Amino acid sequence: MSVSHFIAWRYSRSAANRSFVAFINRFSVVGIMLGIAALIIVLSVMNGLEGQLKNRILGILPHVIVEQPPPIALSDEIGQQIHARVAYVEREVIVQSRSQLKGLILQGIDAPSAQSYSIIAERMIQGDYLALRPGSFNVIISQILAAQLNVRTGQRLRVISTESSVYTPLGRVPSQRLVTVAGLFSVNSEMDDKVILMHIDDAARLHRQKTSDIADTRLYLKDAFAFAPVADYLAQNGFQFRTWRERQGALFDAVKMEKNMMVLMLMLVIAVAAFNVISALVMVVAEKRSDIAILQTQGLLRADIMKIFLFNGIFNGLKGAISGVLLGLLCAWQLNTILGWFDTGLAFGENGQGLPIDIQWQQIAFIAACSMLLCAIVSLYPAFKAASIHPANSLRSE
Repeated sequence: MSVSHFIAWRYSRSAANRSFVAFINRFSVVGIMLGIAALIIVLSVMNGLEGQLKNRILGILPHVIVEQPPPIALSDEIGQQIHARVAYVEREVIVQSRSQLKGLILQGIDAPSAQSYSIIAERMIQGDYLALRPGSFNVIISQILAAQLNVRTGQRLRVISTESSVYTPLGRVPSQRLVTVAGLFSVNSEMDDKVILMHIDDAARLHRQKTSDIADTRLYLKDAFAFAPVADYLAQNGFQFRTWRERQGALFDAVKMEKNMMVLMLMLVIAVAAFNVISALVMVVAEKRSDIAILQTQGLLRADIMKIFLFNGIFNGLKGAISGVLLGLLCAWQLNTILGWFDTGLAFGENGQGLPIDIQWQQIAFIAACSMLLCAIVSLYPAFKAASIHPANSLRSE
């Protein structure tokens, strides 16, 4: 350890000193620690809520729909961002039960092709996802929708197309079919009561069209948020397409804005704590003027004097960052337990299991690095003031 590092480390050990300067030193470290811990906790909860929305809503809604039947030709680079390309139909229909009438989105799918990538297939609570066979006119709906329509598995519903019609002796009548509820799912999403699943061939027959004429291609992306490169490629190559942002973009933009505002607010808390480092270092400089002068007379350069107080601020930031990260991780991992002690009743997870927590290590590393950088920046002024002290003037005043 160099002389500058050694002296800076001694000055930063505020616990060995009971002066007011030591109190300010400890206060700045505690402020940085609490700010970082609060930021880690809030970001972990916001990440968990965002991931849950992404999984539930974008698990039901298509990431990208290309208005062209499969197969479609894509470049190898774009293909690496896509899990699968399956045939898909989406139309608006009216569903009638014995007691209710409701407008829904009909999703026509090929169950064997989509099973490996569908969140609905993973969240079946009754029936079988593969019951959607061509010609069976079976449908799958959510548990919430089944309760609203007052139906159970095995019972029948009437599906009425809002786009197709047939001519009868009684006049023009919308195309309709009786279908059987073959299964129920529960994703706990706001889209649960808005969709009904049917085999794509049956959906084409309902609309009195051929499957090849009505089918689009649904793209399952590896990351739904990374849709921009795929959308740019499709636009450049003349494909007609739709993305999830057209429906749910406003919701996720609002969540992202709220997350960014919370981060900004808590970063300001860290900044206020970091600026306390200036107060502590300025007071240390005033208290150690004679020591600084003696060190200069013994041959210590002004650059070395600057390093002493610069490293002092960095050591304080390091202590605050390490303790803040440890405290933040501990509280984030045990947050639901802590909330349980106060009986808050917060339960946004699966089956009421509490707040979803998603700790992203790159965010934690970025927060710690920014805090260290901020402490280094605010330490420049006291370090420069210390280096500007003239030994003769300082020792004359002693």
